Amino acid sequence: MTIFDPTRTRVIDTGNPTGTLLRLIGLGVAAFVIVILLFASVTRVGTGHVGVLTLFGRVTNETLGEGIHLINPMKTNNELSIQTQTLKESASVPSSEGLMMALDTSLIYHLSPDRAGEVFQKIGGDYETIVVEPTLRSAIREATASHTANALYTGEREMVAKQIFEQVNESLAKRGITVENVLLRDIQLPATLKASIEAKQQAEQEALAMNFRLQKETQEAQRKRIEAAGVRDFQQIVAQGITPSLLEWKGIEATETLAKSPNTKVVVVGNPKNGLPLILGQ
Repeated sequence: MTIFDPTRTRVIDTGNPTGTLLRLIGLGVAAFVIVILLFASVTRVGTGHVGVLTLFGRVTNETLGEGIHLINPMKTNNELSIQTQTLKESASVPSSEGLMMALDTSLIYHLSPDRAGEVFQKIGGDYETIVVEPTLRSAIREATASHTANALYTGEREMVAKQIFEQVNESLAKRGITVENVLLRDIQLPATLKASIEAKQQAEQEALAMNFRLQKETQEAQRKRIEAAGVRDFQQIVAQGITPSLLEWKGIEATETLAKSPNTKVVVVGNPKNGLPLILGQ
């Protein structure tokens, strides 16, 4: 407001309340904007994640580790998990004979931290659905198609798992994803085929058991033949050394021993057959 003073012939300016108010509003808006920019410059990356920065939709070469960071407020932080993840897949797959089997598989993997920006730029945050899952399905079908159903159900599961692992790892490693392991949780064959395989396995086990019993009986027969031969040889050797004179002498010794015993007996001398005494007990 302006006041004219006639005694001093000059104009006195008492100030403009409207201008002062506008300046205060301007300062308040500026302070608010500064606070907003300050908060926008602070970002946080969670545990087990990596931050990929984008500027106006363009992926930069900057990645952030876990913790609090100061960034350009114009940039956006996009978090991706680098923790170990498990993808479970249940699918009907063919064998080399064309039989369909139900196969349950688990893929254990994680995102490579140093390639998170590349993955986010070329694939996006939903890389599991876009890349990992289709790759696993393709590898499973290709691996099972080169093996018979019987082999998959019995002794080649580890070989199939290794084949799936190698193929999936080779494909996903090019895209910045590291495969840790592939596990075959379960294989379900058609009921008729499963029954026939189990019956065959049971017959093979029975055949092995029969062979074992036959082998054992053969060994026992061989042992008995050896034992009988030993007894025969012993008897032949003993028979060659036994003469009538030896038998008479042994009889005399036995008679003498019995005659000296305290038991009551009658000794008759002059046995007409061999001349040995007769011993009659009382």
